[in-house]
Amino acid sequence: MLCKTGIFHSALDGDALKAIELTEEFTPDLLENNKDLHFDLLSLHFAELICLRKCTEALGFAQMKLTPFGTMQKYVEKIEDFMSLLAYEEPEKSPMFHLLSLEYRQRVAENLNREILAHSNLPRYSAVERLIQQATVVRQSLNQEFGKDGNQLFSLKDFLER
Repeated sequence: MLCKTGIFHSALDGDALKAIELTEEFTPDLLENNKDLHFDLLSLHFAELICLRKCTEALGFAQMKLTPFGTMQKYVEKIEDFMSLLAYEEPEKSPMFHLLSLEYRQRVAENLNREILAHSNLPRYSAVERLIQQATVVRQSLNQEFGKDGNQLFSLKDFLER
């Protein structure tokens, strides 16, 4: 369990190569069997190199690690999007700035975490995450139902005080 946390935090902190290394130790065939996840982790490292303004190193990394994905059409556009970051002096102001964002890293780290859980025959979402998802859906449904015809939106606090 501790190893899984280390993998998640490595990806989230922008150390994608460490996340890949730990993933291959913990779940040896996961990245080999999940090319999308492997590409996402490699692209995180590329994005980190861009953020550090190591463009020459980023280009070399892309040629070595991302180019093999270019034989599959579904990755070509993604590779082009990442490579376009090289064209900007301030890539965080480019149209592809979202690829450098914490949100993107978080999405990749969460996907990695879910895949590791599934690989270990554990639920992809924790009980707390499922509870929050269910509570959100119930609240939205109640707000829609109570919001009709000018009724006041549902409030659990108000409901319990009755």
